[in-house]
Amino acid sequence: MTTESTFTIKQTADQTGVSKDTIRYYEKIALLPRADRQDNGHRIYRQKDIDTIQLITCMKKTGMSLEEMRPFLAVPTDTDPAEFPELVESLKSHRENVISQISSLQKVVDFIDMKLEKGKYRLD
Repeated sequence: MTTESTFTIKQTADQTGVSKDTIRYYEKIALLPRADRQDNGHRIYRQKDIDTIQLITCMKKTGMSLEEMRPFLAVPTDTDPAEFPELVESLKSHRENVISQISSLQKVVDFIDMKLEKGKYRLD
């Protein structure tokens, strides 16, 4: 019998790049399930919690609000997406927004590259 690895809040924060306070906040607003506790009251996290925190971080980087991601986090990871067509459509729409943001940012990068190539930052 193998036992599942557990992690302290510090280890979880280190692995995810998310502060301990943020992890506690995600629990408080129920984006993460309440952590199990050791006998001494310290929180215990599992790999599935780390995976969820990483998903939240990824979604936040795309501009998705915590409330917008809540329905996605409520769906079990082994669920067939076809069972939730409204979430699939929402994610497709969000994906299109991200692609648009990438395109806009690429134009900014292209402009900066052009300025660096010409060696002039302003037209005088």
